[in-house]
Amino acid sequence: MNSLADKILKRARARGRGSVFTPGDFLDLGSRANVDQTLSRLVARKQLRKLARGLYDYPRMSARLGALSPTPDRVAKALAADAALQALGSVAANQLGLTTQVTAKPVYLTDGPSRVAKIGRQTITLKHVRRLPAAGKPAGDVFQALRWLGRDGVTPDVVRKLKTRLPLSTKRDLTKIAKQAPGWLRTTLHDVAA
Repeated sequence: MNSLADKILKRARARGRGSVFTPGDFLDLGSRANVDQTLSRLVARKQLRKLARGLYDYPRMSARLGALSPTPDRVAKALAADAALQALGSVAANQLGLTTQVTAKPVYLTDGPSRVAKIGRQTITLKHVRRLPAAGKPAGDVFQALRWLGRDGVTPDVVRKLKTRLPLSTKRDLTKIAKQAPGWLRTTLHDVAA
């Protein structure tokens, strides 16, 4: 099990079914040209699947449906590579139970480059922003959700819900990032963390 193909497959299997990756995830195993060629061979053998240019997965399988599509979160994480990644405010608000709206097109915020990947019929977008307070943490989700709701959308009921649901560690993180927020949001973050 010394070939590059074996090493790539071993790593993909270790990540589990549904994992998404780029050739950059395997550059420690060989040169870019060798990794690209090996990935192409693995796709031809149907051991891996090519989702888009430079984007592959080790697909989850269904007895009835065959290979399933990867989750948008996994695709976004692979696209972002080492850059910070945060859910869009509307998605974060939905996940926190502050709204019932569901975003039809997955959009993520990143401090890395903007990118768009079309996987089948779904388009996943990474949008570059300059600052992402507490990216990847629950406090970052709260920050983005409150920004999305806006000054008029943040009611006392929203503050109460967040106050009762959030753990102490998230409230501490909110206090730390409050200084990066606009005035109205700074006050709200302190109210939630209190």
